[in-house]
Amino acid sequence: MNKFPSTIKAVIYDCDGVLFDSFEANFAFYSQIVERFGKPPLDRSDADTMRILHTYANKEVLEYLFAADTPMDQVRAFSAAIDYRKLFPLLRMEEGLRETLEQLQGKVELAVCTNRSSSMEALLETFSLDGFFSCVMTAGKVANPKPHPEPLFKVLDQYGIAPSEALFVGDSDVDRQAAEAASIPFVAYKAPMAAFARIDRHTELITLL
Repeated sequence: MNKFPSTIKAVIYDCDGVLFDSFEANFAFYSQIVERFGKPPLDRSDADTMRILHTYANKEVLEYLFAADTPMDQVRAFSAAIDYRKLFPLLRMEEGLRETLEQLQGKVELAVCTNRSSSMEALLETFSLDGFFSCVMTAGKVANPKPHPEPLFKVLDQYGIAPSEALFVGDSDVDRQAAEAASIPFVAYKAPMAAFARIDRHTELITLL
């Protein structure tokens, strides 16, 4: 496993699948929407659909789930009206995350870069993680969410650092593409994909750094 250079100044985390196991919460969220508009229930065995609803921004997921003849303005309005906080009990914080953040805090900047749009701040606060992250970049704050590099560039700009001075921890090809486009070293979390390093537990990041 590669060891990162000592010049790393920021660790940027994806949210879903990295900070939290959020599969059940996301599944429940989009299940409400397809049910409301009379679509067949989501199929857990459909790997492509499960991947998309778990990794892409809300706008892209809704466009994938609904055909062109669906009144998308109504779909988006219904989606925006769902109180995602009611689904927080379905989320599970990843093992070793808090311990890792506690050890990294004060040594490097800690940031989140996620395709969530509006629930991220409330989610961090609910799990008492908001005090760790000095930058929370969501899909709602950019014109082009991941896999476009814009969200990561905005994080770099906030800290005034070069891509080589950060690393991005993600679990999907969307994350990998964004990191590659931004020239940021990528750490694959519980994911067998091309990366500078792969980890299965958050605490392994401490050793890398």
